[in-house]
Order: sequence, then C-alpha cells, then structure tokens
Amino acid sequence: MRILFVVNSYFSQGNGLDESARRTVQALRAAGQEVRVLSGKNFENSDGPQPEYPMEKFHFPLMQPMLDSFGYAYADWHGSQVEEAVRWADVIHLEETFFLHHAAMNWARKLGKPITGTYHVHPENIVYNCLGFTGGNLFCEALYRYWCRVFYDNYSYLQCPTDNVRERLERHHVKAKCFTLSNGVIPDKCIRPTTPPEDYLDENRPLDLIYIGRTAIEKDQPTLYKALRLSKYAKRIRLHIAGRGPKLDEYTKMAEQLYRDGVVGYQPIVGFYNREGLRQLAAKADLAVHCAFVEVEGMSITEALQQAVVPVIATAKLSGTATYALDDRSTYPAGDAQALANRIDYWFDHPQERWEMGFRYAESMKQYEIANCAQALIDMFQKAIYEKNHATYPLITPMPAAAHHPLIGHYGRTA
Repeated sequence: MRILFVVNSYFSQGNGLDESARRTVQALRAAGQEVRVLSGKNFENSDGPQPEYPMEKFHFPLMQPMLDSFGYAYADWHGSQVEEAVRWADVIHLEETFFLHHAAMNWARKLGKPITGTYHVHPENIVYNCLGFTGGNLFCEALYRYWCRVFYDNYSYLQCPTDNVRERLERHHVKAKCFTLSNGVIPDKCIRPTTPPEDYLDENRPLDLIYIGRTAIEKDQPTLYKALRLSKYAKRIRLHIAGRGPKLDEYTKMAEQLYRDGVVGYQPIVGFYNREGLRQLAAKADLAVHCAFVEVEGMSITEALQQAVVPVIATAKLSGTATYALDDRSTYPAGDAQALANRIDYWFDHPQERWEMGFRYAESMKQYEIANCAQALIDMFQKAIYEKNHATYPLITPMPAAAHHPLIGHYGRTA
C-alpha cells in the first residue's frame, strides 16, 4: 500500500505536530508499508534528510517571526511535485488544513484517490497566538466551519486523537467518518528506580515540579505560577519549565519573580530539552503539571508519564489531554489556580501514594504505544481505498481489525 503523508514541515524540531508525523511515518514503515512525504524542505538543516517530494518555504507577511518562534514552517503549494506525489499514492493522508494540503486534496479528487486525515490543531491554537489574547472566538468558529466544509467533508476518514476532538467534530456534522485514536507514543523504558531514594521522605529536600510544553498563551503557565503562591509547599518546590515559544521571555520573568518574591525557595530552571533530556527530567520529577486550556492531545505529558511521574492536568472544553488522568486527583478546572494548588498539595501530602501511583501511570501508557496506533491507521487506509474503489460508504461500518482496537472509543459516520 502506497501512503502519501502531506505535512508542512516534516523535519521541524520542537513542533509537536511534526514530531507526531515523523513517529507515525516511521511506525508505518516498520509495519511494512510504503510511505512517502510531501512536505516543505528540511528548512533547519539543508544538508540533512529531505522529504521525497520537497517544497519551498512559504513566508507569511508580517507573521513569519511569530511563526518561527512557534517552531512552525509552512510549505509552498506550487509545483509539479504535488501532482506527482498524489499520482504515486494509493491514499493521501493530510496532517493539516493549509495551502499545500488543499492543493494535494484537489489533485486527489481529480484523480479519484481516497483522502484521510488527522486532526492536530484547533483554530484557537492559531488565532489566540496570532492575537496575543484569548479573543476572536467568532473568527475561531468561522475558521472551524471552513475547515469542516472545505477539508473534512472531503475526507473518507478522520483520525481524532481524543474523544474531545471527535465530539466537537460531531457537533458540526462533518461528512468524514470520525474515530478516536491516539497519535501514539514511542515505547520507552521507565528509568525511575522501583524504590524511592533514601531522602524521598526528607522534609527538607526540594520537590521537583515540571511543566513540559511550549511557552504559549493557550498552555497557560501563568495559572501554575499563581497556584504556587497558594501552595503550602511552595518553599520546597524547584520549578522546571521545559519548552520554548512566543511567551518564553514573559513567562520566564514571571517564574523568576516567584523566586525574587520568596514564594519558591529555588531558582526556577527554564530550558529546552531533547528527548533524552526530557526523559531524565521526568524520571527525577516529583510532579508534572499541565495547564493547557486549548490542546488536541498533549503528547509531551505522555512521554513524561512513561517515566512514572504523577500528573496534574487541566480539564477544559477544548483540551483532550485530561484523557490520560487515571482519577480526579490528577485533574483540575483549567484556569483555577486554587484548585491546582489543592491538587499539588494533595500529592505532596501523600508521598508514598504518589510514588506508587507514578508506576500505575507508566503502565497505563503501554496501550498508547505507536505500533498499536499504526496498525489501526493501516486498517483505516485499507478501508478508505476499498470504499473509494467500490463507491460504497455505509452509514456505520466497523473498521476491520481496528474496530476492536483499545484506543478507538467510537466509530461511525457522523453525518
């Protein structure tokens, strides 16, 4: 089966969408599938690996510096590579809803090729960052409706990483058949020792609290800073902020202000880590907090959970990341600093329970391993090809094999 992945910047580093695409392509190839990538060139390393169908970079007027700070790069959509790529493929899989993807979709429709996709980004992720505040909801709704009608209605199948995403799509009655399937995590051995260190119960040792994620408005790091001012453990907390983004300087200053005000007893540590660095950080952490109020899946927290750290995750209308919480002790209403402080204090009040719960979280991540997710995608591609060739789209038809996949919480045509 020849699968074409269409993504703006396949080789971009520090961009969760592109990292997810790379993991998925690698897993599909490992499963014996022939996969090619239509994408922008490797903009960060011109001498490095390149996609099979490379496109030039598209520069947005005025907005490009902001996009660069996100780690995003957008591909141009003009050129014979688009038609060539689509002609080669049996199925076209769109990772985003931008110019290159629209061009690929149009060629797929002309050539009678099935189209599938993965939902990776809410319009709020884009609009809030462009505006610099959480306004523009009418524009977000208009953009969402545009995506549904122009893109998703032309897909055979649409992968929804969480039920939160699928339910939003269902409310808009998209014609694609939507199903819940995680983007998947790379299997990773837990390197946290099975027994706590000797000083684990020492009331004078620092408590390492980590936040992994882009420093952007929708990730809501300021709620964590407010919560630390309300926590009875603040003096013992050593805060680690792992990520970069448009709000890096502002949020770094806010974190450092906690130390200058005497709220926390240790200088906050802010930095950008590679995969191994994040692994080591998570394995030593006492707690992982995730405050995002707009987020499709939040893969960064899943990698931390593999290292047996207990999370506290925000619940919000437009965030599906709380899917990974095993109980209510690890969730709080997004933006509620007092509720977050209460959860932080609860877990620090119960160190033995926290240690044991961490390993339950590590075990829970095994069901989301990328090989399982890739197999479900293979089933989706096969079904899309079959249905396109036979021109039959039944109202509700279980996907072969994948219908019983543990990650698929719902399946069926939503229209």
